[in-house]
Amino acid sequence: MKQTILLLSRFYIAFFLLNTFFLQAQTTEKNNQITILKGGTAHIGNGEVIENSIIIIENGKIKDIGTAKNINDLPENVKTIDLNGKEIYPSFIAVNTNMGLSEIGAVRATRDYSETGQFNPNVRSIIAYNTDSEVTPTVRSNGVLLAQITPSGGAVSGQSSIVELEAWNWEDAAYKMDDAIYMAWPRMFSYSWKERKTKENENYSKQIAQFEQTFAEAQAYCNNKKPATKNLKLEAMCDLFSKTKKLYIKTNYIKEIVAAVQFAKKYELELVIVGGRDAWMATDILKENNVAIVINKTHALPSRSHEDVDLPYKLPKMLQDAGILYCITVGSGWDGFWDQRNISFEAGTAAAYGLTKEEALMSITSNAAKILGIDETVGTLEKGKDATLIVSKGDALDMRTHHIEQAFIRGRSVDLDNKQKKLYRKFMNKYDKEIKQH
Repeated sequence: MKQTILLLSRFYIAFFLLNTFFLQAQTTEKNNQITILKGGTAHIGNGEVIENSIIIIENGKIKDIGTAKNINDLPENVKTIDLNGKEIYPSFIAVNTNMGLSEIGAVRATRDYSETGQFNPNVRSIIAYNTDSEVTPTVRSNGVLLAQITPSGGAVSGQSSIVELEAWNWEDAAYKMDDAIYMAWPRMFSYSWKERKTKENENYSKQIAQFEQTFAEAQAYCNNKKPATKNLKLEAMCDLFSKTKKLYIKTNYIKEIVAAVQFAKKYELELVIVGGRDAWMATDILKENNVAIVINKTHALPSRSHEDVDLPYKLPKMLQDAGILYCITVGSGWDGFWDQRNISFEAGTAAAYGLTKEEALMSITSNAAKILGIDETVGTLEKGKDATLIVSKGDALDMRTHHIEQAFIRGRSVDLDNKQKKLYRKFMNKYDKEIKQH
């Protein structure tokens, strides 16, 4: 019996090693392919547009890009894709999302984005990321190939990571692990549905004092080269003080935004404001302290009755004019995973309210990449960067013409099918057959 088990164990190990080798060989072969995208209109992601473009992809990188008349020495006997009449864009990037951490919002067992307790800077979202989610392909098919997956809950929620939206497991998906720490700033005021009125937070000062104490302790701990006892929570915050990680603070109210900026300045932290509904009131302090804004939804109503009804639509233009770095997302709330598929339409709305189409595109490509610190490799279609891009039949920022036909992650063609498309085909075919029979 023992000998049989031993032989079976050896067989499975040998099978696993051979299978791994085969898959690696396949991956290497795919990555070494040269692909030429010819004839499409390339939207670079930095404001530039190239008509009748040629993009040469090799080893997962953009080897060259330009107009057809400027690139004549093309490799022969390679895969060439004719994209005449098509639009080419860098991958859209979803910032601050719980995609892959939540499957069905109403089912607690499928939600894995929040830990118990108030201070969890050591919590890592990446290890909970589910590459088998049925939601991810629906987002991917709309042009989002990269996402920053973030924890939530508590005061200091934990560490976010950046993933590619096609992979076998979280290790393969990881593009940049543990890139930032997320934190929720205490609210000065909150709305009581029971009493139907806005109430002041009586514990606001106490909550801020807790933040101050925690960050002061963390700073002292990190300055100590040989701490007597290792503290995992404080250890996780050391990269904030060395500025190898950014601090993302979720807040919207103007006084809270100012307080958060002053807090980050006190500890010399690199700050990103998430939400930033009132950021247009604080452009001077934001610019002075080099604070970026992650705008949660342009498809929203103003928070105050006296504000312009289209204020959320105009916010990107206001920040653009003020010289503030910003990007657009749909947040990480109950709809913050499946609704990321609509970020191109959120950007399109901003284009209808002041931004140019190319500036709006930057808000979900190059601007997002700069905020996340991955702009050296993605965010624009430039020579030497990853060939992570999408091809649309029409304007990808307009829901009337948006139709993503092809996508590539580091030069690898991506399957754009998903559960919703399969159900559509299933029931359309069913009723087509019934109509023909009658």
